[in-house]
Amino acid sequence: MDRFLQRALGVALVVAAWASPARGQTGTPGKGCIDCHDGTADPRSPFQQLPQSIHRSLDCTDCHESAKPGADQGQPPRPHADPLPPVHCGQCHAEEAEVYRKHGRLEVEKDPDLPRCASCHGRHDILPSSDRQSHVHPISLPTTCRRCHTDVDLVKKHFILRDEPIKHYEGSVHGTATKKGLYVAATCSDCHSAPDPAGRRTAHRILSPADPQSTIYHFNIPDTCGKCHRYVTQDYWDGIHGQYVQRGSADAPVCINCHGEHGIISPREPNSPVSAARLAEETCSPCHESAILNEKYGLPGGRLASYIDSYHGLKSKAGDVTVANCASCHGSHRILPSSDPTSSIHAGNLRGTCGECHPKITTELAQTKIHATSTGLRTGWPEFFRKLYLVLIPLTIGLMALHALGDWLRHLKRMGKALFVQRLSTNEVAQHWVLMISFTVLVISGFSLRFSEAGWVKLLFGWGGGFEARGVIHRVAAAIMIVGTAWHSLYLFTARGRHWFRDMVASRCDLTHVRQNLSYFLGLREASPRFARFSYMEKLEYWALAWGTIIMTVTGLLLWFDNYFVDRWGLPKGLLDVALVIHYYEAWLAFLAIAVWHLYATIFKPGVYPMNPSWLAGRMPKEMYAEEHPDGPKLKARSITVRLEDEEEVVATPASTPLHRVGGPDGRRIYESAPSTDSTPDQPAAPTRQTP
Repeated sequence: MDRFLQRALGVALVVAAWASPARGQTGTPGKGCIDCHDGTADPRSPFQQLPQSIHRSLDCTDCHESAKPGADQGQPPRPHADPLPPVHCGQCHAEEAEVYRKHGRLEVEKDPDLPRCASCHGRHDILPSSDRQSHVHPISLPTTCRRCHTDVDLVKKHFILRDEPIKHYEGSVHGTATKKGLYVAATCSDCHSAPDPAGRRTAHRILSPADPQSTIYHFNIPDTCGKCHRYVTQDYWDGIHGQYVQRGSADAPVCINCHGEHGIISPREPNSPVSAARLAEETCSPCHESAILNEKYGLPGGRLASYIDSYHGLKSKAGDVTVANCASCHGSHRILPSSDPTSSIHAGNLRGTCGECHPKITTELAQTKIHATSTGLRTGWPEFFRKLYLVLIPLTIGLMALHALGDWLRHLKRMGKALFVQRLSTNEVAQHWVLMISFTVLVISGFSLRFSEAGWVKLLFGWGGGFEARGVIHRVAAAIMIVGTAWHSLYLFTARGRHWFRDMVASRCDLTHVRQNLSYFLGLREASPRFARFSYMEKLEYWALAWGTIIMTVTGLLLWFDNYFVDRWGLPKGLLDVALVIHYYEAWLAFLAIAVWHLYATIFKPGVYPMNPSWLAGRMPKEMYAEEHPDGPKLKARSITVRLEDEEEVVATPASTPLHRVGGPDGRRIYESAPSTDSTPDQPAAPTRQTP
């Protein structure tokens, strides 16, 4: 009996040992594993992470089943394979495992690069998505997704063409809002979660953009964005773009075509593709300037060029973010053709559309053509002035070029050294510097606004175009030129200025000089005309500059303060169109006149080579002055002393003042001016002028 009891007790102990829970399931997860895996001191240790995770009630062997002893072994869970086989989460999460059959273009059990459950959720530190410390919490998702999507080799291997999506997302409106604690903002899983068989969106079903069931499939993108932007999406579906998408047209733009994909930023940001400054050229034009799309859908071409050529377009390129752009007139999402009675650009609705910026606009004025191309479709006065300048510019510049060529040929061999005389005063030199700098800046900034895609513009203002900087620089330079003009106008009321103005007025002698000079160019006359203080060329340039400054100032102010003149003065838009054409072509005329006429006379003319230095400090060579202004006014007896290459000391006076050679000390040659014969003791001489 005792022996039977002993045997029965032994069997019971064996059975109890086999049937009892494994070590570690008695309260502390992994308690039995600690005997071999001493990592309790490391906060990253499974023994530290597991008790804090959502799986805190499980034991190591619940997931790592291969570590359990066999039923017939009666052994604790050791030893086991190292490393342990992968954990099969689907044993508990069967529904999620069934949904998770693909990730992008990768398929389960077909590609080793497919992310596993632990790749996103973690291993032992798995927490609910609502926990801020969770790997799948909205604020942590970018970091989680980054592990794979920033792997250069992995991205290259699987042809993932998106450039740094996580980086762009973190700088977007969605990423910024998430960082600030607005967890309803879109994250990676919000946009990339495809529906499961029950119709519920799940992050376990992320599909390729080429998959029709993908949330980022071209035709599904509006609904994906519409999860948050409900009303905007409805406007989009009502618009012409949404209508074409519903018809199955892959050419029609969806949300990401305009706003971008991961780096979506506010329209108020200058770098946004839908900002006022970039909308026309960078967002709308790729489609509407496509000859293929225009022909396919019967759309008019040249929309971008005609907009840029318009008053609104040039104001936009000048950096004005308040001027009308594509969205201002056509709408942002509910874009409809002009034939639709509900369209913002329908003839019956134009007054309300234009009235957003121009409250006092009339119906007739609102129906003025906006998209007027540069191919001759303009009508009325703008077209008249455009054609006028197209004739005036080549005619004027051509005559100037021919005149400069004739002058250059006759002066080619008449180069020599000269003594210096004071031609311009300090005040006059300063005025010229202000004019020269402001004009140069106006030319560069003005043409950069018109030709923003040119290489030299990007070189000067950066590849982004610097549209705001260009506009500011242009207006500042314009203000400086206006100030300089006012300065010169006040100068003309001074004693010296009155002499300047009197000498600049055209006279009958100028016509004679024109005839004589032409004969000189043709070789019919041996000597050039004897010009006085200012030649007819200088007078022509002066008055052309004065006229051009007035024209550019008036038209520029009209374009600068357009709303004021339209709303307060009631000026018609047609006048702004005229001002726009005149301002543009007058700029060309002024630039070419300076380049062909003035720069030649100052720098490239053989007789003044390498330059006429009077623009630097008001001085010019005596011989140059004597040749160009032989009948110019006499200067005061006081002369300018200079040192020539031969280091002989000389005293220079204007050519019209007779010079007498007298002996100097040590045999040096000294020239002095003869007494003036223009005055008598009974009649004081008129005040002499140092600057003719």
